[in-house]
This record gives sequence, structure tokens and C-alpha cells, in this order.
Amino acid sequence: MNIKSLLLGSAAALFAVSGARAADAVVVAEPEPAEYVKICDVYGAGYFYIPGTETCLRIGGYVRYDIGVGDRQGHTDVTDLRDGSLNDTYHKQARFTLRTWTGSETELGTLKTYTENRFNSRDGYDGEGWSLNFAWIQLGGLRVGKDES
Repeated sequence: MNIKSLLLGSAAALFAVSGARAADAVVVAEPEPAEYVKICDVYGAGYFYIPGTETCLRIGGYVRYDIGVGDRQGHTDVTDLRDGSLNDTYHKQARFTLRTWTGSETELGTLKTYTENRFNSRDGYDGEGWSLNFAWIQLGGLRVGKDES
């Protein structure tokens, strides 16, 4: 009977302890939200802070692909300059543009930069490859670099 009373006593003690814990409120610590991308709205929409700095960055651009069928500028057969094949009155053109803007505050005023890079490809004709269309740095009202004017 000692084993039987020992088992019953252990079960009663276990039940009492588990019953007391079941009545207690369970508190679960909420995890802190992580900010992987911190939005920077000082310079306009689309900017975010570069991690670890106070510099704001905006990235944009586009991809364009054109295919044309029919006479091209009066020519019925367009020769591909890469391999010499005839394209039988069709032509193609692709463009990829990457733009970046940055902004930060300095002791001398607002420092901004802008770049626009393009890659053009067109039936093997001139105008292919990378080009830097715009690249400038602006501090206060002074802008230096490559621009339209």
C-alpha cells in the first residue's frame, strides 16, 4: 500500500501544482518591431535612409523593349550589323535606365546628388552600350556636373 499511497499523493500534488498554474495569467513578451527600411520623407516620396547614416536615398528607373514589324524608314530588309543577317522588316530596341537620388544635411546646407545611367540596344546599330546621361552634385544653390543645360 505504500506504493499505492505514494502514487496517489504524487498525483494529488501534481494536480494541485498544475491547477494553481492554470489559474495564473500567462504573460507573453511581445517582440519589438524591427525597422529594416526607415522612410525619409524630408526630400519627397520614395526616399529611405541608408542604414547607419543620415543620408536619404531614392532608386528608380525603367525598362523598355520595342519590337516593330513592317518597313523601317523605307527599308524592307534590315541588316543586323552584328551577324549580317536580314531581319525581314522587323526591328527591336531595348533600353534600361537606372536613376539614383541622394540627400543629406550638412553645415553648409543641403547636399543632393542625382545620376541617370542608360543601356541601349538597337538591332546592332550605333547608340548601343552604357551612357551616363546625368550626374550632378548640388550644395545649397550651386550645382556641378552633367545636366541638360
